[in-house]
Amino acid sequence: MIKEVIVVEGKDDISAVKAALECEVIATNGFGYGRKLIQTLKSIHERRGIIILTDPDYGGESIRKDISKHIPDCKHAFLPQGKALKKDNIGIENATPEDIREAIEKSRPNIVEAQETFQRDDIFLFNLSGGPGSKQRREKLGEILGIGYTNGKQLLNRLNHLGVTREEFLRAMERIEKDGE
Repeated sequence: MIKEVIVVEGKDDISAVKAALECEVIATNGFGYGRKLIQTLKSIHERRGIIILTDPDYGGESIRKDISKHIPDCKHAFLPQGKALKKDNIGIENATPEDIREAIEKSRPNIVEAQETFQRDDIFLFNLSGGPGSKQRREKLGEILGIGYTNGKQLLNRLNHLGVTREEFLRAMERIEKDGE
């Protein structure tokens, strides 16, 4: 049983997560939530903690950022878009139970005071921005580290705010190089 309560966007997401894990899940119902849900999530977080698992799209990212603003030390779980896609529909409800379990296992707390472990130079040195194949490298890195897909600027922020160590990063980059990505 997962100790934390998992926060998702809708009813179908609840069904998918409960099919994958023995846990408690609460839905935001998209952007339809208000201060009452935020207060509820704060209370839950104080007692058990929360893990945010929103859809890997603009709406999901906006919900994640808003909840994080109110509960900065919550955990984050990410699914790559490719693992949450069914035809043209992107959502947690489309993921396999195995992919949902893996995302939750890789969840990371948001570090309120960012570590300055990574610099812009790291992003360019490892061809994660501005070069051929950099988008695919970021996608693969986000999947390996469990931090989701980002653009180059967001990647630096996530690496420093989600507690990725230099060793984890280097192992992931070695794996990407080895796989020829």
